[in-house]
Amino acid sequence: MKITPLGDRVLVKITESEEKTKGGLFIPQTAQEKTQTGVVSAIGDDKDAIKVKVGQKIMYDKYAGTTIKIENVDYLIVKAADIIAIVE
Repeated sequence: MKITPLGDRVLVKITESEEKTKGGLFIPQTAQEKTQTGVVSAIGDDKDAIKVKVGQKIMYDKYAGTTIKIENVDYLIVKAADIIAIVE
């Protein structure tokens, strides 16, 4: 299935959070904080409003977007205004 966002929206593949600390301790799923980073998978057709490109790692607002699941992979559709940083 192929999803193409419309307007100023961006499709983001959600980055999984770490399950283990640097010291080797495992963090249970219930104690993990929701990740707010992801990789841009597709962008809408409003090129003037969207400042990111496909493949860039981004940080988005904590309560932004709509979560969807495509072939057992979690994605998020967010507005370009909800993207707060590009992670390098």
